[in-house]
Amino acid sequence: MTQRGAAPDGRPPEIPPAAPMRTASLEQPSRRVHSVSGDGSDPLLRVNNIEVVYDHVILVLKGVSLEVPQGGIVALLGANGAGKSTTLKSISNLLRAERGDVTKGTIEFAGTRIEKMDPSRVVKSGVVQVMEGRRCFEHLTVEEDLLTGAHTRRDGRRAIKQDLERVYEYFPRLVARRSVKTGYISGGEQQMVAIGRALMVRPKLMLLDEPSMGLAPQLVQEIFGIITRMNREENVSILLAEQNVAQALKVAQYAYVLENGRIVLDGDAQTIQGNADIREFYLGLTEIGKKSYREVKYYRRRKRWLA
Repeated sequence: MTQRGAAPDGRPPEIPPAAPMRTASLEQPSRRVHSVSGDGSDPLLRVNNIEVVYDHVILVLKGVSLEVPQGGIVALLGANGAGKSTTLKSISNLLRAERGDVTKGTIEFAGTRIEKMDPSRVVKSGVVQVMEGRRCFEHLTVEEDLLTGAHTRRDGRRAIKQDLERVYEYFPRLVARRSVKTGYISGGEQQMVAIGRALMVRPKLMLLDEPSMGLAPQLVQEIFGIITRMNREENVSILLAEQNVAQALKVAQYAYVLENGRIVLDGDAQTIQGNADIREFYLGLTEIGKKSYREVKYYRRRKRWLA
């Protein structure tokens, strides 16, 4: 008698091999960033899916990608601790001083990979960073501090002197303070020195880290106006890391929003400014107007990009 399911010759049926088990990938796909260059040309700076680790353990940036076009102003927005300063330091290659390293991804400036380049070579190639907190040489006079920015130049004293006078045109407040030690001038004037010193490098790309931090609103408007003028007259591209979202979006053409080491939103400045989540969580505005601090603090709706 033939068993049920057996072959006619009495052999047991063949059992088909089991399908291979599919495992879910734990790696989150990187966010695709739209091209900032409207004319289709290659951007001046391209950061592609970088990861940054501190002390070989702490993962700070997780697949960050962004672009800065030639002659453009791009804002990098986010709260304190979002990873804005780390992003700028990964571009200027100052991470190693803080035991950090770019472990994944690429950074290209003018078509050349720079993520492993020595910081001094990065500066010579045309990338200069204005650090958060100004970082002036307090024991030097204002003019001596400005001249340190020309340390890597080899085009002669006459060209350096002309650029120094150009800096004084942008920052006329510094003319009367040129012989005063930088440690004795105001915070706003120190910020002007830091930006002027970077301008002395003759940069192609300037990385500005929180230029409004600790300054009075009137000074913030003045400095951002000078930044816009430098961009227009010197054709220097700018990547601006800022917590002051409203002020940054006034001068930038494009913006990226960074949260917990990831780019969660990007678009032209007008689109970002009109985004409901940006207006509510960064500007404190809703469809019915401004919210009080208490209402924002206890508001429980999740941001749409986290849903």
